[in-house]
Parts: sequence; structure tokens; C-alpha cells
Amino acid sequence: MAHTGQWNVRLHLFEDDDGTTKAHVVVDTGTTTLTGRGTAHCSPADTGVPEIGDELAAGRAMHDLAHQLLHTAEQDIQGAAGHRPSTPEPLGWPV
Repeated sequence: MAHTGQWNVRLHLFEDDDGTTKAHVVVDTGTTTLTGRGTAHCSPADTGVPEIGDELAAGRAMHDLAHQLLHTAEQDIQGAAGHRPSTPEPLGWPV
């Protein structure tokens, strides 16, 4: 039987008083919740375009979350195998 599932993902964007855009992306798998974080800073010499800050901060938060998910998967693979590999080889599917 094929496995299906649904994870909920929420992305929160906000800007600080100093012009820093922050992003938090939260994935809830039903058993685990992980949060990725990212920021973007607008240089005083740059034209203020909020969408660019949002894109950078969101992309960085998603990148952080991706690393956390891959790390969690590697730990789960090692746990399922019952031992840690003696040589550092990539685990799971190639990215």
C-alpha cells in the first residue's frame, strides 16, 4: 500500500524597526515540528523593495528548514539501521 501524508507549513514574515526582514517557516508533520529561520538586511544605499527582503528571508528560512529535515532523516536512517556507518557516506536519496 502506498504511503500518503500531509504536513502543514506556515511561513511568517515580519520587519524589525531597523529594517531587518525576518522569516520563520514552521513544518508540522503531526509528530514533529521544526522551525527554519532566515533574515535579510537592506543596505542604506539600496532602494527599499520589501518583496526582495521577503524573498531573501523566506528563502534562507526554507534553506535552514531543509537542512534540519535532512539531518533528521539521516538520524532516522541510522536509528532504523541500528548502527552508525563506519565511513561517512551520504545517506538516503541524493539531493
